Amino acid sequence: MTIPIPAEPTRAKLSTQPSARASAPRLTVVPAEPHEHPVIVDLDAAPALPWRELHQRAIEPNAYYDPLWAVPVALHARGRGGAQALLAWNATDRLIGLMPVRSAWRALSIPGPMLVGWSGYASLTIPTLDRDEAIQAAGGLLDAARKSGARALFLPGLAVDGAAFAALEHALKQRGLSADTLRSYRRAALDCTGDADATLREALGAKKLKELRRQRHRLEDAGALSVSIATTPQEVAAALETFLVLEAKGWKGARGTALIQDPGDAAFIRTAATALAAQGRFEIVSLMRNGATIASGLILRDGDRAYFFKIAMDESEARTSPGVQLTLDITRHLCADPNIAFADSSTDSEHPMIDHVWRARIAIADIFIALSPRDPVAAGLRLLVKARMRAIDIVRSTRRIKEKLS
Repeated sequence: MTIPIPAEPTRAKLSTQPSARASAPRLTVVPAEPHEHPVIVDLDAAPALPWRELHQRAIEPNAYYDPLWAVPVALHARGRGGAQALLAWNATDRLIGLMPVRSAWRALSIPGPMLVGWSGYASLTIPTLDRDEAIQAAGGLLDAARKSGARALFLPGLAVDGAAFAALEHALKQRGLSADTLRSYRRAALDCTGDADATLREALGAKKLKELRRQRHRLEDAGALSVSIATTPQEVAAALETFLVLEAKGWKGARGTALIQDPGDAAFIRTAATALAAQGRFEIVSLMRNGATIASGLILRDGDRAYFFKIAMDESEARTSPGVQLTLDITRHLCADPNIAFADSSTDSEHPMIDHVWRARIAIADIFIALSPRDPVAAGLRLLVKARMRAIDIVRSTRRIKEKLS
């Protein structure tokens, strides 16, 4: 079944003329005629109530596309501006699909008619699809992208083992299209349905657990340890300020990427954390000693999933592994919660710490989609994306080498 869409619900054109500020070209939304639904809008202008209701009906959760998180990121966070939303509607005027995107130029400095899946400050671009009309929603988003003037979609960080990607593949097949995997990896995750101690024994082994217990006793030599879990907006606001200071004192502060070092990043996390906490979907788990925080982790919740967004620790205690100790505490906390079945580490591949603690995996891929069969423009864009990805990998590898040598 195809979605009835007005002939011209919106006309989005890609401007290639530089502005006075040399801003990135983007798809410029021309308002639809009265009683017609737009297919692409600025993310912060997406219809708020339909978006919230759709998020609750999603066939597969993605906390980073919750409007209470995504809008503050788009409005405030460093390097995340220019976000737009592809929208899919059904015949009864219900929003059934939403996919945050940016222009190829804004996202990757690639000129050309392509949209790129937008990252809500974490590498996870699962689109929000209505569980009752998932295939129709996925198809509607593909159609919206094409109507916006795009010739291709690039979705980096897409989970490919879940129901959302299955619906997307089905919609692509209906249109004679396919998903091209440019890169893939497996990200650490936690199956929260089992016993935490048994899960940790299987992951780390008796010898490593014994060493971690010894390190925890060394931490306790300077005072009793306790675990604090902030859940209310007031508790989260206070614990977040402690987290921000702790993060800035560590290696992220030295690199200049700590959240508090950028006013926009600080504004986004303060806004999103308290708003989600008011809905019971954000918490901060802290390892304390004598009332002082020595490690802290930010956790988002969405449905039966948890998302380990960020961690900070007192690096003067590095010999006793406070970050690992906190991760063990978070593991026990999540496994003890009957409402949580699975946790996403939100990391890149081969993370040096959490890959050894959380042994479940999420298949993640960078997916390229040509929106018309045998389109030479899309083929050229694919080559540009691959070249850009190689350049990014080289920069990241060089930075890691420099950090190891410093």
